[in-house]
Amino acid sequence: MAERKDKTKKEFEEILLEVRKVTRVTTGWRRMSFRAIILVWDKKWKIWLGLSKWADVTSAVKKASNEAYKNMFNVPITKEKSVPYAVTNKYKACIVRLLPATQGTWLKAGSSVRSVLDLAGYENILSKIIWSNNKLNNAIATVNALTQYKYQEHFMADNKDEQKENIENNKKEKKDDVEKKENIKNDKKTKVADVKDKKNTKDKAIAKKIVKKEKTTKKSTTNKKATTTKTIAKTTKK
Repeated sequence: MAERKDKTKKEFEEILLEVRKVTRVTTGWRRMSFRAIILVWDKKWKIWLGLSKWADVTSAVKKASNEAYKNMFNVPITKEKSVPYAVTNKYKACIVRLLPATQGTWLKAGSSVRSVLDLAGYENILSKIIWSNNKLNNAIATVNALTQYKYQEHFMADNKDEQKENIENNKKEKKDDVEKKENIKNDKKTKVADVKDKKNTKDKAIAKKIVKKEKTTKKSTTNKKATTTKTIAKTTKK
């Protein structure tokens, strides 16, 4: 299980936008819970947004991350790391407008719009928020605005070279990981073989010592027997 967790951490990035206490009024009492908003990025050209409510903060965050992996969509991005053209989107009381920009302008956005665009890989973009300061509404409005772009494959075609480089780098990293694992396995095998050799040498030395002791004991017993026979022979002659 630990290896799987490490793999998910390497492959994806998660950002916790907001954790907020929420109350639900029922007949006679209030039900307290926590709302979590999470953004997930696969370090390529895909982004997710997850929302959940639960009684505990940790369980709410886990549920939001699990829901985020279900809502997947490709992000349209140009060579200049900007939006292809201007788009406006309204969600509830929030209006978000995204505008393309040239290199050097950097990200000009606030609230959760900045975190969404930064996580998606945009570097040069202009944005405007109207009528709302709610982080959830702003995030959903930006995500909906990014999904409004048509011909996403055409815009993603500008980044084919970068995608190829990323794919090649990922392949190289995988090969390096495989080579490292093989080297570790070989080192383990050599260590095991060395330990076995040491044990065998120790066993051989112990066996030699035992054989020497047995030989010495046999010699001593034969010498004792010879001396006893000689003494017996002398006494009989007398």
